[in-house]
Amino acid sequence: MLGRSTKILSFSLSPEMADEIEELAKKERRSKSELLREMVHVYKERQAEAEWQDLFAFGEKTAKRFGIKNEDELFKILNGTT
Repeated sequence: MLGRSTKILSFSLSPEMADEIEELAKKERRSKSELLREMVHVYKERQAEAEWQDLFAFGEKTAKRFGIKNEDELFKILNGTT
């Protein structure tokens, strides 16, 4: 016997949220599962973007702290050619 290629999850939503998901799925002619899979995908992309923005801000703050004005200066420091 072959196993399932998907896993069934059960979770609670407010009636309003459940209705909203039903309406969105119907409007887009997609299953609720498809819609929720895309929601998770978009959420993960937003999380990755937020992490990238945090890293970028850290890099800018660090460059400012060490007086690094541009990427060329950074690469010289990293390559030991300053």
